[in-house]
Amino acid sequence: MIPLAERTIFNMERRGEFPRRIALTSRNVAWDIEEVIEWIEARKAQGAQAQRPGMRF
Repeated sequence: MIPLAERTIFNMERRGEFPRRIALTSRNVAWDIEEVIEWIEARKAQGAQAQRPGMRF
């Protein structure tokens, strides 16, 4: 659902920029779908565009 690397999501979680994961077992985690949807909607509302390396606007 979120096309980001696992490490990127982990780093964003640590910075408080992505919903926190829920430990299901010692080896499996999940995220609350409602929190992820809210995160996506907030990004859309901000109109934020991620900067791409080498691209200048």
